[in-house]
Amino acid sequence: MEYEAVIGLEIHAELGTRSKMFCSCPVVDSTQSEPNRAVCPVCAGMPGVLPVVNQRAVEFGLKVALALGCEINPVSIFARKNYFYPDLPKGYQISQYEQPLARQGLLTIQTSQGEKTIRIRRVHLEEDTGKLTHLKHDNSQYSLVDLNRAGVPLLEIVSEPDLHSAEEVRAYAMGMRAVLRYLGVNSGDMQKGVMRIEPNISVRTSGSTAFGTRVEIKNLNSFRALEASTAYEIQRQIELHSQGKRVRQETLGWDESKGVTFTQRLKEGEEDYRYFPEPDLPPLVIDPAWIKEIRASLPELPVEKRRRFQEQYGLNAYDANILVSEQALADYYEGAVAAAAGATTKALANWITGDLFGLLNQASLGIEESPIPAQGLTALVEMVQSGQINQTTAKAVLAEMFSSKKSAEEIVNAGGLRQISDAGFITELVSQVLTENPEQAAAYRAGKSALFQWLFGQVMRLSKGQANPQVVRQELEKQLSS
Repeated sequence: MEYEAVIGLEIHAELGTRSKMFCSCPVVDSTQSEPNRAVCPVCAGMPGVLPVVNQRAVEFGLKVALALGCEINPVSIFARKNYFYPDLPKGYQISQYEQPLARQGLLTIQTSQGEKTIRIRRVHLEEDTGKLTHLKHDNSQYSLVDLNRAGVPLLEIVSEPDLHSAEEVRAYAMGMRAVLRYLGVNSGDMQKGVMRIEPNISVRTSGSTAFGTRVEIKNLNSFRALEASTAYEIQRQIELHSQGKRVRQETLGWDESKGVTFTQRLKEGEEDYRYFPEPDLPPLVIDPAWIKEIRASLPELPVEKRRRFQEQYGLNAYDANILVSEQALADYYEGAVAAAAGATTKALANWITGDLFGLLNQASLGIEESPIPAQGLTALVEMVQSGQINQTTAKAVLAEMFSSKKSAEEIVNAGGLRQISDAGFITELVSQVLTENPEQAAAYRAGKSALFQWLFGQVMRLSKGQANPQVVRQELEKQLSS
């Protein structure tokens, strides 16, 4: 029997405001700051305190909703979501329920099967919880609570169950992260927990329209964990169905080291949260003029930029998708193209996503930290395409540019690395190699064609890699056939 996975994603993104959602406490890096220092009676949940909505957080939420093409609710309501957990000091979370900030959006993603549009069910504002650190000491276990993160503005983006594979899930999450970063509302630094992803997964027989029992995997903070856990859970549920067993509705965690999901708790239903309107906050009324102003401020978004890169620069979907994945990377590429006189747009894309990426990854640097400016890379690529240096030399020059911050021109001139295309010089090199290796030359002429590449390598070695490979091949073929 064939099965189909049905997956919806909840993405929780901390909004990059200076203060928290309902109080004036600063937002601090919870991985770097001393615990429980950015805390006041409001975010600590003390009795009698009153929350006040952070206008900047609402603005950021509207930016995301508009970028996703959502319908903005003119009036949205904050609600209390009740559940007890040690890192939730009030015993409830202020969120939005029946009347969220926005509904019915779209996100277009790029997969190996082409573009696919995923529907967005809702976008709503809420506050983050604190952070628990679980410890063991002398055979006892305990947890420490850090409330620095409690009350940080959080945007929850909920998709419709339009995803059907681990690949699509990863593409959707990466696409959403790119949107958040382009808008400047979230750093996208998933290892710090500023963006957390929770897939809701069920399996049904292919062709069926009914939904199966779903499980939720909580708090995934890397694309690798998201893809791996989704693939594992799909297979686990298929095996249960194949054996005639029941899938239990539950909340799961992901064990990275073992590569398996594990039960955290039975899945709550909406009735378990006992939602009711937050009595301390009035309805959030959005001025239409403000929506118009925010809409006009939106930048060119990744999907639009990807299509433009394909049309304007002749790139394929794969290259364009990589180059627009980060705003800084897209800017770097366009800076390189703008500086080009002879370099092709495709060649620049290849050098950026290939050799330059390799150097940046080895140095743990982002493209915005590249020691090679965009116009510097363009100058190198143009030297290759004009025949001044060959591909092998260019790779060595790029590495030297990266470490020394010198220009390609300086390095090539200092090392005497320019490619030699002089026909007379190359004729002498080939003649010398054939004279010094008569047995190999004779064997090639007798039918051992693989020896051509060896003889070619000897010529290039003799020229210290500077001879024009195309001219060398032509001359070598000429002399071997005479």
